[in-house]
Amino acid sequence: QVQLVESGGGLVLPGGSLRLSCAASGRTFSSLAMGWFRQAPGKEREFVAAIVRSAVITVYADAVKGRFSISRDNAKNTVYLQMNSLKPEDTAVYYCAVHYSGSYYLADSFGSWGQGTQVTVSS
Repeated sequence: QVQLVESGGGLVLPGGSLRLSCAASGRTFSSLAMGWFRQAPGKEREFVAAIVRSAVITVYADAVKGRFSISRDNAKNTVYLQMNSLKPEDTAVYYCAVHYSGSYYLADSFGSWGQGTQVTVSS
């Protein structure tokens, strides 16, 4: 059993930056592949980014490629999502989750979802 807690969301201006954090507990964090998803009102939960256990390989959704960066600090049991050049369309609740099996791009491949943190990009 693993528990995840997201933090770092808030209200930012277009073009601004935020860094989201996801703290893990309940098992060895370094053994987990992790991902970030987001969900806007009335829309399906969509993939944002994922990072493998070694942190050598990362994958990103086309909508955030070049603007967002996923990283991890295994000593702190934490995965991060650095978000730069934020746009209003990035507004959503952001969730982190553990990858257990299957495609990194699919929410069904993940579990142990955190409670989410709200990101709002508006002037």
